[in-house]
Amino acid sequence: MIMLTLAQRELRALFLSPLAWTVLAVLQFILAYLFLSQLQEYVQLQPQLRMMNAAVGVTDIVIVPIYGSAAFMLMMVVPLLTMRVISDERRNQRLTLLFSAPLSMTEIVLGKYLGVFAFMAIMTGLITLMPLSLLLGTHLDLGLLAASVLGILLLMAAFTAIGVYMSTLTVQPTVAAVSTFGVLLLLWIINWAGGKVGDENASGALQYLSMLNHFEALSKGVFNTSDIFYYLLIITTFMVLSIRRLDADRLQH
Repeated sequence: MIMLTLAQRELRALFLSPLAWTVLAVLQFILAYLFLSQLQEYVQLQPQLRMMNAAVGVTDIVIVPIYGSAAFMLMMVVPLLTMRVISDERRNQRLTLLFSAPLSMTEIVLGKYLGVFAFMAIMTGLITLMPLSLLLGTHLDLGLLAASVLGILLLMAAFTAIGVYMSTLTVQPTVAAVSTFGVLLLLWIINWAGGKVGDENASGALQYLSMLNHFEALSKGVFNTSDIFYYLLIITTFMVLSIRRLDADRLQH
């Protein structure tokens, strides 16, 4: 399929980009440092944990915080990786060439999206190698680990969808990056206002809109279909908006 060819082209472009390699290296270095710090803390807590009847394990103390840190850092990284997806095509006047290809607007957007998300999935896989290394010396709660991986993959999928849409709105990648970060940060902290709203319905709506709430639930091993539906709704909404935006551009050419 031509859509998959477009996705491969986008993924290859990321791997040829110095920015992507720099982001990957810096992210891995910082998370490796945090991982070793959490591991050291777990070792220091061993005497107290032995005296507890229902002590938390290495998965709760070491792995879950690492994925929480990774999620926050990726919120800042994703805008840098998605800012050129469409805006660069528009700035270099390649949109007309892309529109002339035997592809629908849906295939163009999905191809671009899948290429960037594949890079995010590879990045998540590299992060997961650190917790998996603990299997050489201890037992892990693999169910909790799988829930954390699922949570961060869904989070990255939603982040990428928002980034692609923001990239369709401007010819300046920097503007796309800043706008994407603004939207992601808003959706990350929107629940902070939940306790200050007098209306319970409004407070509940703000809590539901928070990406942080849904991610934290999954990272704690709480699998709820409403959390999955939330991420699918975010992805679908911004993909549809991206398609409509490109379709409007096509009609103007």
